[in-house]
Amino acid sequence: MRPAIRSALEHSASLTRRHRLVEAVAIAEAAINQATDDEHPEIQQWLTDHAHDFTGEDDPR
Repeated sequence: MRPAIRSALEHSASLTRRHRLVEAVAIAEAAINQATDDEHPEIQQWLTDHAHDFTGEDDPR
């Protein structure tokens, strides 16, 4: 995944933790819409692996 997309997802997670969900979703959606078909599986895996980034909870792994 391109660094700009990863950065947008990280920023979206940060906004979500600060209860700015509408803005977070808009940023993540824009990043995902810019991704190529080849990047989508990597984005999906990143979101799965980093769900705790969005909730602010400790990673249970």
